[in-house]
Amino acid sequence: MAEYLIETRNLTRTFGSRREKVTAVDNVSLGIHEGEVVCLVGESGCGKTTTGKMIAGLLQPTAGQVLYRGRDVWAQDKNSFKDYRLGVQIVHQDPYASLNPSHTIYQILSAPLLHHSLATDRREARERVAKLLGIVDLTPVEDFLTKYPHQLSGGQRQRVSVARAITVDPSFIVADEAVSMVDVSIRVGLLNMLSRLKEELGVTFLFITHDLAVAKFFAWEGRIAVMYVGSLVEVASTPQLVNDPLHPYSKALLAAVPEADPVLTRHKERVRLRSQDIPSLLDLPSGCRFHPRCPFFEEGLCDVEWPALAPVGDGRYVACHRAAQG
Repeated sequence: MAEYLIETRNLTRTFGSRREKVTAVDNVSLGIHEGEVVCLVGESGCGKTTTGKMIAGLLQPTAGQVLYRGRDVWAQDKNSFKDYRLGVQIVHQDPYASLNPSHTIYQILSAPLLHHSLATDRREARERVAKLLGIVDLTPVEDFLTKYPHQLSGGQRQRVSVARAITVDPSFIVADEAVSMVDVSIRVGLLNMLSRLKEELGVTFLFITHDLAVAKFFAWEGRIAVMYVGSLVEVASTPQLVNDPLHPYSKALLAAVPEADPVLTRHKERVRLRSQDIPSLLDLPSGCRFHPRCPFFEEGLCDVEWPALAPVGDGRYVACHRAAQG
């Protein structure tokens, strides 16, 4: 048996030509156990979505490996790759863009069932679609079967996207900013629904978000992996990272999260960065990529040596010279 359900080893993806290459994801190694929730967090443009798409099989890595149940997915035969593509599904950020506007909800959800012979006929497909709509709390189901995506609210469309992801009984779901485009008032309902799916269906999640407050809520019993400019800088259990972040970038992200009590928010200790500017992927700094912004920058070390993501005890990993020194 493989140790991880999904594992990435030195996963790298570049875009562009030989003259002007952009490394969107650089040597990302991460293992996710079956039944686990891992949140991938970081600022916009840090490579989170590209990582998720490579894990879901939508992008082929430039270098490195994606392993599903211990097997390299890009070195498998056609039948094995099909099993992997059915076992790993993705929920995109924008539910309106990812749903065909000319198809009804029934057509959208029945298509994978009929294509993969998971329903023998249209009657059985309709029954399974109705069950799926019930699972994602779109009831009464008769009100949704014949509707089109534009007739639904943002939250309802995202629930349809989740229902489509679970039509083929996946073991792993990449949820890419799955609640960022819905109103704050209904985010908790969506997150609770995803948590229920994890328990009832045994689905493993990679939850991609830029919001550490959402990551804290959804993955309190899981782990958080912090990404900065294409690389992982810290991986730890959620309580560890929230209560005692080690990497300066993790500290800065947590300092920016507002507290429920406005008094606590006002008196929260801020991390004063040396610069607010994120480095360009076309001109990355030498050494640690965070050093131009890091308040704990050490000249001659941070700007020269690249810190590898290394274990620091208690199952956590950090890519920081200062953290490694204790």
